[in-house]
Amino acid sequence: MSPTKTRGPYAKGAERREQIIQTATDVFATEGFEGTALKRVAELVGVKEATLFHYFRGKQELLTAVLAERDRRGLATSDEAGVGLRLLAPIAERNRQEPGLTTLYAVASATANDPGHDSHPYFQERYAQVVEELAQDIARRQDAGEVRTDVSATMLARLVVAAFDGLQLQWLYDKSVDMADGLTTIVDVLLAPPAG
Repeated sequence: MSPTKTRGPYAKGAERREQIIQTATDVFATEGFEGTALKRVAELVGVKEATLFHYFRGKQELLTAVLAERDRRGLATSDEAGVGLRLLAPIAERNRQEPGLTTLYAVASATANDPGHDSHPYFQERYAQVVEELAQDIARRQDAGEVRTDVSATMLARLVVAAFDGLQLQWLYDKSVDMADGLTTIVDVLLAPPAG
């Protein structure tokens, strides 16, 4: 078999998998996860529902791929590398505009704490990466005198992530909660250098 013949089906399969992820991300963003049957995703992609399971072991694996796509889209709209303090409010605003994906993320993160859960590695790696990137940004700001230095950059990063998740959870129950404004306030108050 020539290399082009073996590559063709693989490339087509990779394209189809990507199409499924993109479609599921869009559908979950507008219709939510619980309210979306996989049949709906399959219809929009133009395949039978059973075909989805050729590309994903189940709904949970597709969910993890959708969450990773959500992260990729969020970072693609930024001109900054990684997650920094200035990106938090715009990310919160994007989450407000995508209530289906935001709810999906909150539910998935709450249920994936079991190491045997399909999404556990995704969330474990994601939290570690976000904390590390925020800590690097905070450390740079500490060196510049913009952020308090009496608390470690890693601890401040963990507190900011906790505040983000907490505000997001409150917003899920009360849409009048302004996540972006709350995060801006947290950063201004929590990280401000002591007066003096």
